[in-house]
Amino acid sequence: MTTHPTAPAAPARPTAPALTAPGFPEEQVRARARLGTAAVFPDPAAYGSRLFGPTAAAAGDVLDRMRIVPPVFMPERLEKLIDLAREPEFDDVDLTTRVGGFTARLPLYLSAFGSTRAGSGDLAVHASRQAARLGIPVVIGENMVPVHGYRRGGAGGGDVTRSALLARVEAYLEAAPDGVGGIVVQQSTEDADSEVWNLLYSDPAFRPLLETGRLAFELKTGQGAKPGLGGMTVVDRAEAEQLARRFTVREVFGPDAPRSLRCATPGTFTEEILRQQLRFMRNNFPKARTWVKFHPGRDIGHAARTAWAAGADAVTVDGAEGGTGWAPGVFLDQVGLPLAEALRRIGTPTGCLLATGGVWEGGRAVRALALGAGAVGLGRAALVAVDEDPEHGLERLAGALALELRLLVSALGKYTPAALAPDDLWSPPPFPDPYADPAPDPHRAPTHPQAPGPAPVHAQTSALASAQAPAPVHAPPSASAGPSAPGPTAADGPGRSA
Repeated sequence: MTTHPTAPAAPARPTAPALTAPGFPEEQVRARARLGTAAVFPDPAAYGSRLFGPTAAAAGDVLDRMRIVPPVFMPERLEKLIDLAREPEFDDVDLTTRVGGFTARLPLYLSAFGSTRAGSGDLAVHASRQAARLGIPVVIGENMVPVHGYRRGGAGGGDVTRSALLARVEAYLEAAPDGVGGIVVQQSTEDADSEVWNLLYSDPAFRPLLETGRLAFELKTGQGAKPGLGGMTVVDRAEAEQLARRFTVREVFGPDAPRSLRCATPGTFTEEILRQQLRFMRNNFPKARTWVKFHPGRDIGHAARTAWAAGADAVTVDGAEGGTGWAPGVFLDQVGLPLAEALRRIGTPTGCLLATGGVWEGGRAVRALALGAGAVGLGRAALVAVDEDPEHGLERLAGALALELRLLVSALGKYTPAALAPDDLWSPPPFPDPYADPAPDPHRAPTHPQAPGPAPVHAQTSALASAQAPAPVHAPPSASAGPSAPGPTAADGPGRSA
């Protein structure tokens, strides 16, 4: 029987949580961090006295509005039955996944938190340790070294400064089982100036990761929270003066405000620059995996295919729903493609595709996996879970998500996440296109009425072609298979058929 990665239920938190996440299902995530797999089901105390049915679902985004649709006939379940010599169960679903060259026990990874105050302190260290026990990769975000420093120790060997990056790596290595998981370190423009990858690649502390093939470097070109912009954090006066040598610091909160805005540059990329960067990574760091992260840009399909063709081991797309960091409100609400549209534009991936953006439960994860992702990232959900319980909150959250994944994948008659496909999903009909030609007005007479007569030559030719062409097959509305969003444009290249 498969064991679920979970932990005993947590006692009630004695103090108020430190983090809040407006617009995110924070309370549901906290419940899972406390209760684990029990939070997947309704309250068992109501069993026998309450009639259960669909709850009033929130509007959600395009991905949330898709329905997961099991078929009636399940040939893959029959294959599993023959293989097992018994009826398959949901525990027979194998969630072990290859994630960007690593082996992961779940199709999950810990998304980058970056150098923000919430994502670079003790919570991040606890999250890394729990992710290691889960056997999933961890991405360490940009600007950790330029902001927090790298080396430890001073004169006489005293430990005078705490390296946030090394603290996370050490916590991960202490808890990671053999052969699974991995560490991924991002590099942005300011990181490159600090030669972060060179530091790590030559550091003896990273030798265990290199020797076991569990180190990757991720080229960050953008992020879902603020597409087209670099990282941003809020710093106090003293820190602003210290960071002004490496970053742009602006007094956007007022000249007398105690805090300032620290801005990183986003970097400049063209197809050729991206290819050269990935070639540089592969040549200079041959023992490290090569990842690249994109913001949800309108040409995301072309960008992803360019990266895979250049040898990237993984491409991460960060949907507009994602983000744990600081960003202007107009970017959070109005900029970037939703994750579902970004996945649609990528279509059938030619390499490992990773997706992040608002993932916290199994349904959203399954939909992203069905649209081509090989694994999904946990960002805000992971931080909220660890804030709820620093010792086991992320493990319980992942345990609940893993149970839902097994239940859903099994219900589709499949037994690995890689077997999921777009026809496992159904989308509600799209809204009318406001730019389409207006429908004819039935109350208005035709401007140029024509007497019946022979059709023009071009019309006859068109009618003949229509008569010779096979009639299209129209599925009934309730049996539509796959997302109903329009297919990729020519500029996007071939997409996965829905």
